[in-house]
Amino acid sequence: MDFDWERILAALPGVVVGLGLHEWAHAFTAWKLGDLTAKAEGRVSFNPLRHLDPLGLLFIVVMGFGWAKPVRFSPDSLARPRRDRAIIAAAGPLSNLVLGLAVLSSLKLASLYIAGFYLPLMAAKILFYAASVNLGLFVFNILPLPPLDGSHILFSGMRLEAQTESRMLKFGALALILVIIVESNTGVNILPIGAFVDMVFELFF
Repeated sequence: MDFDWERILAALPGVVVGLGLHEWAHAFTAWKLGDLTAKAEGRVSFNPLRHLDPLGLLFIVVMGFGWAKPVRFSPDSLARPRRDRAIIAAAGPLSNLVLGLAVLSSLKLASLYIAGFYLPLMAAKILFYAASVNLGLFVFNILPLPPLDGSHILFSGMRLEAQTESRMLKFGALALILVIIVESNTGVNILPIGAFVDMVFELFF
């Protein structure tokens, strides 16, 4: 298998920061909504090392998709468990959206208002990949497919039995992996990630 190491190295900062911010947002939101689990486990931290899963990061480098350590919380500690579960789930993807838009906005404003604005090629690649990765993380995780954050937002509005939900998460994860493998090997875009990222970039540039 051939690796584009320059592309991987350019994308890695955006991946590491994006995954760390995503999990921090889950942890911070759960803490602010009354659950101390994530706080006690040291997850309310901007340090990405507290959130990264080595195997998940390796999968991102090798396969183009992966995961971080999930943030745990106790629904019993929340004032309104169903509503708060949705808020906690949404916080992660929204943090990636904000970061992606912030990077693009900074680049756009700098190019418009700073005379002679110029970035070295590698720095430009890192920033553009950071924007692309985080916009991709937003739209990917907000999809209502188990076990993504979007599915937890969806489930929070449904009254499913715990066993039914657990089964849906298990089989949903297998289906999601299958979709990703098909996309990676055929070039067919099943998930709307690339289309969303391209649309946002076109709005800015």
